[in-house]
Amino acid sequence: MVTLAPQRLDTLLGTFAGKRIAVLGDLMVDRYYWGSVRRVSPEAPVPVVEVESESVRLGGAANVAHNIRSLGGEPVLVGVIGDDHPGELFLDLAREQQLPSHGILKDATRQTTIKTRVIAQSQHVVRIDNESKSPCASGLREQMLAVLQKEISSLHGIVIEDYNKGVITKELLDAVIALARKHRVIVTVDPKFDNFLEFRGVTVFKPNRREAEEVLGGRLRTTADVERAGKQLLELLQAENVLVTRGEDGMSLFEAGGAITHLESVADNVQDVSGAGDTVISTLTMALAGGASPREACVLANSASAVVVGSVGIVPIRPVDLRSSVLRHAGKDATN
Repeated sequence: MVTLAPQRLDTLLGTFAGKRIAVLGDLMVDRYYWGSVRRVSPEAPVPVVEVESESVRLGGAANVAHNIRSLGGEPVLVGVIGDDHPGELFLDLAREQQLPSHGILKDATRQTTIKTRVIAQSQHVVRIDNESKSPCASGLREQMLAVLQKEISSLHGIVIEDYNKGVITKELLDAVIALARKHRVIVTVDPKFDNFLEFRGVTVFKPNRREAEEVLGGRLRTTADVERAGKQLLELLQAENVLVTRGEDGMSLFEAGGAITHLESVADNVQDVSGAGDTVISTLTMALAGGASPREACVLANSASAVVVGSVGIVPIRPVDLRSSVLRHAGKDATN
């Protein structure tokens, strides 16, 4: 069993304050229309959503930074937005959340990614994506790297959040990972398909089950399937740790030394899984930066995910809720 005694839990949570974590990746705005459905459209067999309220939130890598801020850390957000209205909206939201903007670059040739979700009776009806996916220009990559080079001496960790929107490229990855290795800064990665096998030598590589299936080929139905995939990823990427998140089946940690840890999901009430991966990588990185072992960090991340999936819409994790979740679910994490 992997458990955290209350004293150890409080010690780890106490280390979160002031941890400086750079978050490099695709920046987005999440827009929500909340409403209700009472009839079907006469124009087509689709529901008519009567909008009752609207809201906008930070998405993508910015949601990771928001989670780090909520946990007590100091995020350094690095990415690209368009020179457009959604970009200005993004900057307004970042200011509201007290996120620094010096690493947020504007590119007049691309649009700011904005995801619009329509939710009725606590259920997602549809999502609409407006985005650019072309790779960022080399000049922008150099500027992002320059931000990290300036900050590196004060960083406790770097999160690379790749959504395949063009910010993360092989050239940028190679430079950032080399920079972090030189300064002994931990690097955690939330990958997507395009650059999946380019994240070599990182501290934690965190794909979800579907992403691992797409890259490695074949379904990961059983624990044995997952273990073969985890070992294969460790070998391919020469990573210190691989964490495969498995949705309702929990998560599986593979350490370079050979240890394998399976954590059952402790989510009691799943309402919305949007942003759960962001919460996992944020909590995991903060814990590792604070001196947690990989297994301890995964226990915290697993419990953090259980909190946020209980709410509709993307919400950040707070230390008080994380602590309550860990203590409530103590002993439910099974280890093989």
